[in-house]
Amino acid sequence: MGTLYQIALLNMVLYVSLMMNPTNTSSMDLTLGFTELPLNTTNFDHHKPYDLPVTERYSFTDGVHKLWVYSTDKPLSQNSTTRPRSEIRIRGYDYSSGVWQFEGQGFVPNGTSGVCIMQVFGADPPRATTLMVRAYNDSLKYYEAPILVPNIWGRWFQLNVIHDVEASNVKVYFDRVQVYEATGHGGYSHYFKFGVYTQNDPSYYMESQWKGIKVLKNVHE
Repeated sequence: MGTLYQIALLNMVLYVSLMMNPTNTSSMDLTLGFTELPLNTTNFDHHKPYDLPVTERYSFTDGVHKLWVYSTDKPLSQNSTTRPRSEIRIRGYDYSSGVWQFEGQGFVPNGTSGVCIMQVFGADPPRATTLMVRAYNDSLKYYEAPILVPNIWGRWFQLNVIHDVEASNVKVYFDRVQVYEATGHGGYSHYFKFGVYTQNDPSYYMESQWKGIKVLKNVHE
């Protein structure tokens, strides 16, 4: 517990110090060395409770994806043991090598907690994911710990995730500031997802909103 607390505290101090220095935040261009790949509606595959139409848990208005779910909802399929979700799985850009990047403007409303809002899917068993960014009680976390960023409810933010497959490395950026770096978890194939996927200790209602979704690939790969 002491170690996790120290890691969380260091991440919070780092984030605050970087945010108070405009040079650090404005000078980091995360697109350098990357090329943006084309996205359209055919790349967005919606995962939702099996007994509901998409429109009951998803809307797209003025360029904003709104995804919501209730903790009492059904899982993805009738025989699934997974928890309720309303997510978009990005198709067409599954990858097994190279350096890939997800970018999106995210919003988590007050009260949403115990939910994954973005993930890099794919890992060596028994794991299923290389990364989960979760919302717990007004903070974003790497899985359940450590805290990546506090005080995220009710405001728009930019989330970037860079996954280097060969280096087995994943980096998380909040408003263009690096807030975490972790080792990968293997896996042959990967893809990006965003939305809401119920985790432990969830709120009854969970929601996230997204706009400006991008998938980028390192041009040197």
